[in-house]
Amino acid sequence: MRVVVQRVSRASVSVDGEVCGRIGRGLMLLVGVAEGDTESSAHWLAGKCADLRIFEDDTGKMNLSARELGTGLLVVSQFTLLADCARGRRPSFAQAAPPDVAERLYRVFIDELRRMNLDVEEGVFQAKMLVEIHNDGPVTVILEKA
Repeated sequence: MRVVVQRVSRASVSVDGEVCGRIGRGLMLLVGVAEGDTESSAHWLAGKCADLRIFEDDTGKMNLSARELGTGLLVVSQFTLLADCARGRRPSFAQAAPPDVAERLYRVFIDELRRMNLDVEEGVFQAKMLVEIHNDGPVTVILEKA
């Protein structure tokens, strides 16, 4: 499982011209589920995202987490994070989990974030989405868990 974490001043996701998720200051979480990922991976990554200290404190040091600050999280599924571009010019997505497995673990990830009383907005699984991200910093971190 792979999550691209971006600290944002605001972010939104739309499907067919309708906004389905929007946050102000918080974290944009792009989630890719790989073949062989487990619920344990989803739980671990959710905790890591919630407690990742990438927000600045009063001294300007990245020392605060989304959970500590109560910021929003916008979660969007993105199987293309599992692209293998080692051969040829067309990415292979063979490492991505099948849609039914990916959606189940994506839901486990979101449910775990909500269980932590975080304000979670989300995209629509397998939909063609327009994502607007205002990366703050910019701060982008890639997290992985097998």
